Amino acid sequence: MSRLDAFIARLHAQKALLEYVAARIADVPGPVLELGLGNGRTFDHLREILPGREIFVFDRAVSAHPASIPDGEHMIVGDIRETLAYCAPRVGSPAAFIHCDLGTGDPTSDLARSDWLAPLIHARTASGGYVATGVKLDMPDFETLPMPPGLEASRYSILRKR
Repeated sequence: MSRLDAFIARLHAQKALLEYVAARIADVPGPVLELGLGNGRTFDHLREILPGREIFVFDRAVSAHPASIPDGEHMIVGDIRETLAYCAPRVGSPAAFIHCDLGTGDPTSDLARSDWLAPLIHARTASGGYVATGVKLDMPDFETLPMPPGLEASRYSILRKR
């Protein structure tokens, strides 16, 4: 598979996962956390499919298209290891959904990232809340859900907090 085909497949899976989870969090209270703004495409899609839900975005820097950047109250800039650890007063309740788009595709780098990221995501996810992630996270209080119909196994996974 070419890198272009792999990129297209990844975006297709990401969009399908976002929509799959968005349809399941109606009864789960709390905001949505987007870990990694990047170009802002995912944030833009989340606010379209979850219009009544508060969305907080975390990234170390902002370089997205201006139309795809949240307002200052919802854009949290800095090292995610620090900002996610101390965001509770600003974000409020635990998240109904966390989308983690911090994977690099490098197994060693992603393994190191998952080591500090898993406890932070665990602490910020509401009971019954969902996590869609491109980084493998070992979180014992979560169940790994099957991929939505029509999606093959990929580097993404869906987890739900028990």
